[in-house]
Amino acid sequence: MQISRRTALYPSLEPYASGMLDLGGGHQMYWETSGNPDGQPVIFVHGGPGAGSHSHHRRYFSPKHYRIIVFDQRGAGRSTPLGGLIDNTTGHLVADMEALRDHLGVERWVLFGGSWGSTLALAYGEAHPKHCLGFILRGIFLCRKSEIDWFLYGMGGIFPEAWRRFSEFLPVEERGDLLAAYHRRLVDPDASVHMPAARSWSAYEGACSSLRHTPPSEAAPDEKPKSEPKAETGIKSGGDVMAFGISRIEAHYFVNDMFTPENALLENIGQLAGIPAVIIQGRYDMVCPIHTADELVRAWTAEASAISPTCVPEYHIIPDAGHAASEPGTRAALMAATEQFKALQG
Repeated sequence: MQISRRTALYPSLEPYASGMLDLGGGHQMYWETSGNPDGQPVIFVHGGPGAGSHSHHRRYFSPKHYRIIVFDQRGAGRSTPLGGLIDNTTGHLVADMEALRDHLGVERWVLFGGSWGSTLALAYGEAHPKHCLGFILRGIFLCRKSEIDWFLYGMGGIFPEAWRRFSEFLPVEERGDLLAAYHRRLVDPDASVHMPAARSWSAYEGACSSLRHTPPSEAAPDEKPKSEPKAETGIKSGGDVMAFGISRIEAHYFVNDMFTPENALLENIGQLAGIPAVIIQGRYDMVCPIHTADELVRAWTAEASAISPTCVPEYHIIPDAGHAASEPGTRAALMAATEQFKALQG
């Protein structure tokens, strides 16, 4: 793939259809479609878990070519209930995506996701490979305990000031187990307890996500959350929607080992052998360090090369990028991949 240095997203566009899909158990999932109604289906799988989707996520794809599908995973963004943890597991999210595919009448689609979005795209693909036309993945996360521990403690070696703010939010006596202490607060029904913890967790993650960090107040308009404020007590802004969703759901998944057996995604990668894939990784990604992407690429290549040397995933290391999709080199590579995948035949 020839990577262009062009970093501009496609112009803003509005959905031509949207709705709420009833998932049962009180969960309603927001979805939308934009671009070409008869085009090649592509689904944007957002990160977190719990971050929700935003309007700029539509803009990675040519609206003339793609049928662009964006959704909010259960408990996130515009899906309801916000932060809902009952029946919220990786298996439920995979089933939700399959229900959405069936609801929209899609036979095969390209899966586009970064960070937790790469995780969920892989989990879906390994469960439903026949419905996967291709993968564009960034900032690989494979649900292992070592990766969770890195997030909670290891990043402090690179971002000590951000980690101090994160850890010192808690009383001294609770800092021995950051996850348990934050989880207790984030599941507390009292907004005066859970919202300060949510903002602290979200600020820590945001501070570690870019090679050159931009404070939220100075972020480019396209990178600010577009979710409308919700009616839940303590949610005062679109930023609070994301902070509450991502912190509460991430903590829920972390304390439950991501509801995924250790190494399961690597062990089952043979299910995806032969499906085109582009994997994009920032060299200085501190949230999802590069060794995880390297492991995935080597395992996937070993399985795919047994079929054909032309089936191995493309792997692009961006030398001047961290974790965020918005960094220029990463965005250019993602845009190049969506252009390349126009040639896929559904």
